[in-house]
Amino acid sequence: MIHLPRADHVGSLLRPDTLKKAHRAHMEGRIDGAELEETVAACIADAVQHQEQAGLQNVTDGEFRRGSWFLGFVESLSGIELKKAELMFRLGGHEATWFGPVVTGKLARKHPIVVEDYRFLAGLTTRTPKVTLPTPSILHFFAGKAGMDPACYRDRDALADDLCAIYRQEIDELYRAGCHAVQFDEVALALLCDESIRASLKAGGEDPVTLTDFYFEMIAAALRDKPSDLAVLMHLCRGNYKGHWMGQGGYDPIAERLFSTPGIDGFLLEYDSERAGSFAPLRFVPAGKRAYLGLVSSKTSALEDLDTLRRRVDEAAQHAPQERLGVCPQCGFASSAGGNPITEAEQWAKLSRVTELARAVWGTD
Repeated sequence: MIHLPRADHVGSLLRPDTLKKAHRAHMEGRIDGAELEETVAACIADAVQHQEQAGLQNVTDGEFRRGSWFLGFVESLSGIELKKAELMFRLGGHEATWFGPVVTGKLARKHPIVVEDYRFLAGLTTRTPKVTLPTPSILHFFAGKAGMDPACYRDRDALADDLCAIYRQEIDELYRAGCHAVQFDEVALALLCDESIRASLKAGGEDPVTLTDFYFEMIAAALRDKPSDLAVLMHLCRGNYKGHWMGQGGYDPIAERLFSTPGIDGFLLEYDSERAGSFAPLRFVPAGKRAYLGLVSSKTSALEDLDTLRRRVDEAAQHAPQERLGVCPQCGFASSAGGNPITEAEQWAKLSRVTELARAVWGTD
């Protein structure tokens, strides 16, 4: 039987200065790999302790071994290069570029992706260790039509066959290692709710509806053999880079299919701003699944008022029974190593506020 806590978090945490300095020293050849690993291990152990003190039942390694939310994944596979992505991050009229993965060869899993990360994390806590992975759309959506070499894959279905087999292998090895909580991070489906992005795709000859179907089909294929007692959560993200974002618009275009996705037990949703739309799509959350309301922002330093958050949960409960809801931050605190524009103290206060909210609403975190 799967148990889901009422409070959860998306996974990434601000990198401590000691960790950043150690990575810089390693890149410059001033410390070796063993010294770097010693610092990484100590920083992860400290982050776990802070998560436990905040009251979280699911704990992560903060994604401290990755340069960004997806880099650990793509670095574990062959057949991938990083190129400038077509979609930009936006904030206050400013834009930020980034580099996303493109498929340039046949995909293969060079080594386990997060299995060893799980084993290390599991040795640090008696809570539930949770690992995070990007969804399969990461290797298709962001580079557009130029993101897949036709000499390697005749079409996207052939790409999906190889990619989803890699996910099934990783999930099987995670489960056999003792893992019972995996989180998928999904950006493409959230961005496909943005009318301007949909219009841009149409102008480029892509059909947003067909793409949406394809990404849902890949998720189902990746989870086809999921054990019944493995909890899989999915975070829906509109972009998170140093406080910047990519898209806007409510979950209405995908909600009915999203919440009925086979293999997904819980959904961590962004609800921290007007860009997220209304709570109305929550009416499609079925019994036995949980929608986590991302009411606490990881993008801003201000600590949300508890009473205001409780009223927001009450608003959401007008659309979905309260027992089908939970709470979380809207996104991770450091989707890239640079992190969002808040302090570590503010981060821990926000995570504590999430568990405080859960206890105030449900009597448990």
